[in-house]
Amino acid sequence: MGNPGLILKELSKYEIGTYAEILYRNALFYPDREAFSCDGKSLTFRSFNSRVNRIIRALQDLGLRKGDVIGVLSWNSMEYAEIFGAAMKGGFVISPFNARLQLEELRSLVQYSEAKAIFVGPEFTRMAKIMLEAIPGDRYWISFTEAEDRLLSYSRLLENAPDEEPSVRVERNDPLFIFFTSGTTGTPKGAVYTHARAIEDTKTYVMMNCIQPSSRFLMIMPFFHIGGAKVFWSYFYVGASHVIMKSFDAAATLKAIDEEVITDIHIVPTHLTAFFSVSDFEKYNVQSLKRVFYAASPMPVELLKKGLQVLGPVFAQGYGSTETGPNVCCLRLDEHQAIDGTSAKYNVLFSCGRPNLGVQVRVVDQADEDLGPGRIGEIVVRGNTMIEYWHEPEETEDTVKADWTHTGDMGYYDELGFIYIADRKKDMIISGGENVYPREVEEVLYQHPGIKEAAVIGLSDPYWVERVHAVVVPKNSGSLSEQEVIAFCKSKIAGYKIPKTVEFVSELPKTPAGKVLKRKLREERSDRAS
Repeated sequence: MGNPGLILKELSKYEIGTYAEILYRNALFYPDREAFSCDGKSLTFRSFNSRVNRIIRALQDLGLRKGDVIGVLSWNSMEYAEIFGAAMKGGFVISPFNARLQLEELRSLVQYSEAKAIFVGPEFTRMAKIMLEAIPGDRYWISFTEAEDRLLSYSRLLENAPDEEPSVRVERNDPLFIFFTSGTTGTPKGAVYTHARAIEDTKTYVMMNCIQPSSRFLMIMPFFHIGGAKVFWSYFYVGASHVIMKSFDAAATLKAIDEEVITDIHIVPTHLTAFFSVSDFEKYNVQSLKRVFYAASPMPVELLKKGLQVLGPVFAQGYGSTETGPNVCCLRLDEHQAIDGTSAKYNVLFSCGRPNLGVQVRVVDQADEDLGPGRIGEIVVRGNTMIEYWHEPEETEDTVKADWTHTGDMGYYDELGFIYIADRKKDMIISGGENVYPREVEEVLYQHPGIKEAAVIGLSDPYWVERVHAVVVPKNSGSLSEQEVIAFCKSKIAGYKIPKTVEFVSELPKTPAGKVLKRKLREERSDRAS
């Protein structure tokens, strides 16, 4: 760093409203506070800043310049956080790749991103060697472990690089992130965010959830998922400490909450189900938790009720997407207390909250005309959204219209502005001419005491055109029958919404963020039918 005696002058080194400023600010104000710990290693904010500077210098020595894309193919690690930091201060654009994709999918994304340097975790060196031979063009492949073949060594690059502050001028409108859509409805697309859009989204999360520098955040979501990464950097924004886990494991997560005295965690609904499935759940002390933030997919209300009863009033919900920030709506901690309130307040638990500060939301019909309360339409968003799909102008025009980002999510709102998600537009089932929203059926299925997880999809049918089909994971194998599940639904929802067929499986296919891959469920069953 510069002259520590002139701390306020040093603070003005980077432009306000960029992550470069935040990274340097934390190093100046909290130099000896633990920023990250992972696998027994830890970094203070000062040492993190120093290592980030070294990475930037090393990449510059390789010939990379401001605006160049750097990719990452890895599970969560300390090094992963450092590459984010290097993009934030070095003016690079970071493109995290989904570590669960197959070789051909990854090869396509690497080419699409135009990454000039790709950082690779230890589990992916073999795949990296195949890709570097197969993909045309010059780029550097850098291993988080040792150098081998044409892979450079991350540690050796840092050893030979100085840690002075870089001379790059990072500006608010510079692109920073390329986050890829999950591909639940097709080929992944890269959503591009500038520093300004991303910082405003970060500030929204901090304000709506009252995040404090004293927080200890446990990172279990993957860095390549926009929700995981953006929540992570929201805690960094205020100077909080982080514990990074390589990936999610229910028992290991409970142990970390206990031993690390974790106050905050970001989960998806399937994580909560997994916690309660741990046989010795009661032995872990989780009383330090102050916030359990859930997002990425709707939380079944029966599961949420159990969470509130077991963990207490610690839940807050977020709604958004890869293209929308992702902090669009929030159902705050205090709003979850509706479980003990009146019927009207209780209904709020079925919502995803109201629009966040700095975000505007509408519900529109197919002509983009506004719909009134209670009427289902597409949710569109204006605010801290992506600026474009990377190199996809036509796709961008189809999604962003007159500055409103079309989410593809169907929903409605009530008189108080609480928004309720019905389902993805592409997941809606039209059975016998009636619209069926799978989430409504799934909410009923989750009320059955013998059902652990459930997904509802539409399948081709000669009579109904599409029939409502439930794919169910029972709590105990062989404990349920199709007739029992259908009978359970009959007393709770209209006849046209009741599953015509029920299938039992041991698990549901999911994205790394825990979102059920309904496209895969439909494709697999379509293949069987043909």
